[in-house]
Amino acid sequence: MAGMNFQYDETGGTFYYFLVSFYALALIPFTLWVWRRSDSKDARDKDKNVCHCEPCQAKTRRLHSSKPKQRVLQKILCLVVIVGWVTFIYAAYLVAQIQTDHVEYDPYEVLGIDRGATDKQIKSQYRELSRTHHPDKSGGDDTMFLRIAKAHAALTDPVSKKNWEEYGNPDGPGAMQFGIALPKWLVEGNTSVWVLMSYVVVFMIILPSVVGTWWYKSIKYSGDKILLPTTELYYVLINKTPNMVFKRAFMILASSLEFWKIYNPEVVERPTDDEEVRRLMRDVHSTYLNEKNREKPLCLPYSIKARALLLAHMQRIPLPQNTLQQDVLYILGKTPTLINEMVHICAQLTAMSKAGHAAKPRLQTIENIMKMGPLLVQGLWENSSPLLMLPHIAEQQLKHFVHKKRPIRNLKQFSQLEDKDRRALVRHLEDPEYRNIITTLRNMPAVSMVCDMKVLDDEDNSITAGAIVTVLVTLTRESLFEKYGSDTTSIDWSAEPEHAHDAVEAEEEETEEVEEVEEEKKKPTKVWEKQKGKKSKGGKKKKPAAAVPYKPKSKTAATSNGGAAEDKKPNGDVKKDESTLETVGRSDEDTDAEQDSDQEQAESAQEDDDWEEFEAESKKHAKLEATSLESHSVHCPFFTNDKQEYWWLYLCDKKKSDLITVPVRVTNLVTKQEIDVKFPAPKKPGVYTYTMCLKSDSFLDMDIIQNLKFDVKEAKEIKNHPQWDISDDEDDKGSDSNANDYSDNSDSEYEYDED
Repeated sequence: MAGMNFQYDETGGTFYYFLVSFYALALIPFTLWVWRRSDSKDARDKDKNVCHCEPCQAKTRRLHSSKPKQRVLQKILCLVVIVGWVTFIYAAYLVAQIQTDHVEYDPYEVLGIDRGATDKQIKSQYRELSRTHHPDKSGGDDTMFLRIAKAHAALTDPVSKKNWEEYGNPDGPGAMQFGIALPKWLVEGNTSVWVLMSYVVVFMIILPSVVGTWWYKSIKYSGDKILLPTTELYYVLINKTPNMVFKRAFMILASSLEFWKIYNPEVVERPTDDEEVRRLMRDVHSTYLNEKNREKPLCLPYSIKARALLLAHMQRIPLPQNTLQQDVLYILGKTPTLINEMVHICAQLTAMSKAGHAAKPRLQTIENIMKMGPLLVQGLWENSSPLLMLPHIAEQQLKHFVHKKRPIRNLKQFSQLEDKDRRALVRHLEDPEYRNIITTLRNMPAVSMVCDMKVLDDEDNSITAGAIVTVLVTLTRESLFEKYGSDTTSIDWSAEPEHAHDAVEAEEEETEEVEEVEEEKKKPTKVWEKQKGKKSKGGKKKKPAAAVPYKPKSKTAATSNGGAAEDKKPNGDVKKDESTLETVGRSDEDTDAEQDSDQEQAESAQEDDDWEEFEAESKKHAKLEATSLESHSVHCPFFTNDKQEYWWLYLCDKKKSDLITVPVRVTNLVTKQEIDVKFPAPKKPGVYTYTMCLKSDSFLDMDIIQNLKFDVKEAKEIKNHPQWDISDDEDDKGSDSNANDYSDNSDSEYEYDED
């Protein structure tokens, strides 16, 4: 090769080729992304199979009106796509108009003769053209004269003719030329200084600034966009109270630093917050508010405000639209990820407790944290009726569902009713409102769970001590109304439903019962009957007053239910009980105690390794299962935005209140999904009963609990492989060699005392 010659594109032809290729690689994926984004929004807007109740319509209007930036951004993206395609078409047109400059050298064409001409004709034509274009002649062209001479030599001179036939040029191989796909004016002349300045600005100022800003923001958050100080706060508070009641979990959630303006600049603080929050604190549940708590950060103003707003949301108390309502919507949008983080921290503390580095959270703690999810999504209070998740159903209408003849306490029972009976229960609603109820029931889930327990590495599928047990969980999701309900297509919406007369009579009877209860409540309370649960002077307990059937519990009942009993027993009592058990255990022989302690330490170390292994596998499996975050939309008119229904799946031991596996978050349960849950079998043989739990983070009374009973047998003895057998001679030889090596080393390096 004679050489290479690099030239800039003088006409800009190759630059257009580069421009078309770049646009083809960047514009097509960008257009598809914008197209899918607009299609998904249009599909949600045009979906007719949604509830049209007033709260849902208000939420739809709020989502459309509160996101003007997104609509403007969508328009800008569409405009960018249009401009990009116009530029692409124009560049493609310019490329099509570009003419190729490369022309093959043809000496016959230069001389103006045919390819079949003889040597005599070639020489004759050459002499004639030479006389015409000779530079000494008037009007002669020296360039044309040189071309004629070169063409004559290519056809008559053997060397020139050979070069022309092989290389297409009488002079032989020339330099290889490369064109740079940039116009020459861009890198030469006066514009080169500006081009250099643009490189400096982009690569030395803008790019480092963008990377630095991104890094500074990313180091403050975890993988789920949660502040790292919030994660540390959860670790401290949950470790401090491993036996956590619902009230405590609720207060910890409200104390998240995402709600404090010092850590989150998005939080809005107004001069009117002081007066409005104080007024709100008088209306909400004072027991759960606990504003007199002196523990930091639970006593800080931001935490009290967050608790008051969440309590108002759960009790469905109206708030000022332009102030506190905006604050509670912002807080609600953060709660799902915060609850998810609290659950993961409980699982991590459970693993750390096996090594003695943290207090072990009880199973009730994790379940109380999970219970906050559906309550906040649906805007309901603790122990509320699941019927309140339906549109147009309020506390006043619940008395129609709990009559003695037909008690309806959940959505499944309501769906199983006949169409006429179901319509009679909600006869106070109009036909469009009743259609909203049926539509909501059709969108609600009815999940069935099937568990298959097996040991993959064992031939006879028997569970031995310490073996790895795999539970194949098959989840099937169906529509609640389609599974348990009946068809409503044959309903005459204009006709009066049957059994209406019976329903009226039932309502009158229930009204009389409610009036009797209210009259009993109005009677003066005797002194010895003021305190519930305590004995009077006569030694008899107070007879509890009759309550309205299936009515949500009062403040005292909600506070004293379950969790309050746990509060009455402090951690010191638990430690005292443990110390008592230890004292009783010490009555055995010392040798047995030492052997048991050594065995327990070995078992605990093995359990730590097993838990870490299964925690890593569960996290890996959770990542594989959570490839999609789209499942089904949740009917939650009081929530901030659209919510997808997710589920928690975990294995636990109810008797010991212990978590066996790390909770897996199921995020893509559309119709059917299979999940492998692995756990180590207990170390001691016996019959055990574990519980597989599936809990919803969006719906009340949708949880599934299934007991798994299995028999753990003794571990099989490991037989030595033939390759592991070592003969006695080799063993003796090895021991002698080791002894000699040891004696040599001891004599040369160490000195031992004979005593």
